[in-house]
Amino acid sequence: MSTVALTVHRGTRQIGGNCIELRALCGERLVLDVGRPLDALPDATGLLPATLDRTAAAHVLISHPHQDHWGLLDEVPTHWSIHCGAAAEKLIRLTAGLTGKALEREIVPWVSGEPSHIGPFTVTPLLTDHSAFDAHMLLIEVAGKRILYSGDFRRHGRKSKLVERLMASPPSDVDVLLMEGTNLGSAKSTISEADLEADFARLFRDTPGRVFVSWSAQNIDRTVTLYRACLQAHRVLVVDLYTAEVLTILADHTRIPQPAWGENLKVVITSAFARLYRRNGRGDFVAQMARHGIAAYRLAESPRSWVVMVRRSLIRDYQRGGVNPTADDAWSWSMWQGYLNNEDGQHVQAWFDAGGATPCHLHTSGHASVADLRAFAAAMDPAALVPIHGVAWDKDPSGFPPIRRLADGETMLI
Repeated sequence: MSTVALTVHRGTRQIGGNCIELRALCGERLVLDVGRPLDALPDATGLLPATLDRTAAAHVLISHPHQDHWGLLDEVPTHWSIHCGAAAEKLIRLTAGLTGKALEREIVPWVSGEPSHIGPFTVTPLLTDHSAFDAHMLLIEVAGKRILYSGDFRRHGRKSKLVERLMASPPSDVDVLLMEGTNLGSAKSTISEADLEADFARLFRDTPGRVFVSWSAQNIDRTVTLYRACLQAHRVLVVDLYTAEVLTILADHTRIPQPAWGENLKVVITSAFARLYRRNGRGDFVAQMARHGIAAYRLAESPRSWVVMVRRSLIRDYQRGGVNPTADDAWSWSMWQGYLNNEDGQHVQAWFDAGGATPCHLHTSGHASVADLRAFAAAMDPAALVPIHGVAWDKDPSGFPPIRRLADGETMLI
């Protein structure tokens, strides 16, 4: 007997913007992620899928703190509850606050591995390996049915053992696996973070000048990779205020590099970011980081000492401090290559091209390889696999468990 209705309101044929509903026979609902579509304009509103009923109560579960999974929380009705990991909540509130949309909502935290009872649902969050910190898969049990939501995951990051353990001892009798397929049909690098660390250390040793790197401040694995590579190459990692705050607020959750650790990590205090923080009432944090800070002009001195974070918003302050790329410098875009084609990415590339810096783009994907997607799905052995978060699921479905293809807004009875 069918006792659960599954509707993927958005995400069956695109990457990002996940919004998935599970409705029990009694009418209670879970909404798995309320992601902002990656192609949405910055000021666009009213982006929750029209097929998602906003009148009845629901409980929103946020799998991880990337905006394509939580970015529409400000559109969620106030009578809906919100649940996620404690560290993820901090990152969500930090990002929302800096973008001028502070999240004035209570969020109920969960603990990885501990079942939470939400109405008739039992939800067990399972910490996983992803480029986002505090990312979880969700095992959901209701009325004798089991649904596993993969969220976003990989098997080659610094937390790969979490995925390995789940594959070695998977939940039994999974009725539906909702699984991402971001890297299907692509040739993105999926080398390990350990191998990437070795590549960066080699680049840092071989470059006669500075090395500039663009990476996501919330990609903690990448920050750790760069910090460890700096230690090997006897360089100093220089991050901006936002990255420093991300590291600081996560200090209670894991051991990661901190501005207070010593001379191998410095915070560049640029006027633009300092103004932004003070405008948002965070002048105290600017003052706190000044104790571990470095002025932009210092990066023009002893160039072989530095590995410098770069993003478009930092370039003007670097230029004012006399920091401009030279032929002795190298630069690396350590993010998805597609972002290099947008306006900000093109601005960064033009700056380095003008100075003659050597491009050496080192990166590994935050999502599972095609082989790992197949291996994970086979290990979970679901009665049905519902594809989400991908654009190439139909090109080569071989090697996967039985696939139930849905359209956005279509309901499947479990």
